[in-house]
Amino acid sequence: MSALWNSLFFFIVIGVVVTVHEFGHFYAARRFGVKVQRFSFGFGKVLLRWQRGETEFAFSMIPLGGYVAMPLSKDEHMPDAEKHRCIDQKPVWQRMVVSAAGPVANFVLAIVVVWFMLLKGIPTLVPAAAEIKANSIAAAAQLPTGARISAVNGNTVHDWQDFQLLMLESLGDDSASVSVVDEQTQESREFHFDLTQWSLDPEKQTVFDSLGIVPVTAKPLLEVARVTLGSAADTAGLQVDDKLIAVDGVPLTQWSEMETQIQQHPNKTMQVTIERQGMTQQLSATPQALVLADGTERGFLGVSPKVQPVAEQYQLLRQFDPFSAVPEAIADTWQLVRNSFSMFGKLLTGQLSLRHLSGPVSIADGAGTSASFGLIAFLSYLAIISVNIGAVNLLPLPILDGGHLMYLVVELIRGKPVSEKAQEVGLKIGTFLLLMLMGIALLNDISRYL
Repeated sequence: MSALWNSLFFFIVIGVVVTVHEFGHFYAARRFGVKVQRFSFGFGKVLLRWQRGETEFAFSMIPLGGYVAMPLSKDEHMPDAEKHRCIDQKPVWQRMVVSAAGPVANFVLAIVVVWFMLLKGIPTLVPAAAEIKANSIAAAAQLPTGARISAVNGNTVHDWQDFQLLMLESLGDDSASVSVVDEQTQESREFHFDLTQWSLDPEKQTVFDSLGIVPVTAKPLLEVARVTLGSAADTAGLQVDDKLIAVDGVPLTQWSEMETQIQQHPNKTMQVTIERQGMTQQLSATPQALVLADGTERGFLGVSPKVQPVAEQYQLLRQFDPFSAVPEAIADTWQLVRNSFSMFGKLLTGQLSLRHLSGPVSIADGAGTSASFGLIAFLSYLAIISVNIGAVNLLPLPILDGGHLMYLVVELIRGKPVSEKAQEVGLKIGTFLLLMLMGIALLNDISRYL
């Protein structure tokens, strides 16, 4: 995926999510009569500005966030006649609404996006196992093949994404209950997964791999469907419709063998035998090296296979009318919100490694990749990022909305504001912690992509 493509969709995602977040603060503040001096997309030096009414709208240099500037009563430039419009002169409950309005706007955006997706129709697959790997967690639980997974820990599963999110919530727990339904008899059964030995490295394996589940899915074929522009595959001369025959003289029988060869040969030239228009050819391909968080390298060629469509009985289209889609969209978004807070909790308790944090490069890669799969995939990614941004901002760090809410709750209990000195110390601590987390995320990105 080209850097330009990824950057384009990164700025679309961040632009929409940040603008909606700040509009939430802006709208709530204006509804309570608070003066808004500036609405900025981005931080740092202002690059572009225009005045509309009493508010200055601006684009700033660092496009990784934004802010809404509201005056305080101690501001000497604020006329006495307008001090009642300062944010600190408003009742505590109104200030709490203004602080919470940004994250809430992100959650509402996700609901609207998911609602539109459900209206248009989300093509997905019935969550059923095609195969259970021997000596795996799923095998120990005796999970059957072919039966539809209907719930995890009592929470409804519509598709494989639901299953993954719900299982991730169970990471670090001792067990999880998985309910399945036999499509012929409609009989429901419950299976208990022993998770005491479950570990997951998302960079090396999927949730399915780690549990020993092979999902019913489209089968990849040994034929090229797409070659990423500028990739190692493109440089080697691979083309759409090429049939892959062998690697270094070893015949290929399935796509996973090709994947293994690619991943195990970073920066090493392979001889790839192909068939093109009935003629056999040999190409030299050198997979690019992707460095994982643990320092190991994995090869990346930049080629995608054609797939054999999945059987019709396992195909699913989640589609609803405008009214029925509303509760479904709310439920789907709530699951994303719950998953976000669950992951934050596991990061704080050490159940999940900090190397799983993702920075702007990972977000850009996800935005570009999802966009390449079409509108529904991109909108799904947009909803996930919007929820994550909203959830992050509710963390009780003084520099974030959650920190402001924390101070306001203390003020509500004590009957007076937290002292300025305490707020200043809290701001420094919160800024340090946030910068540290951003630094770790950026280092993770560097180790993955550079």
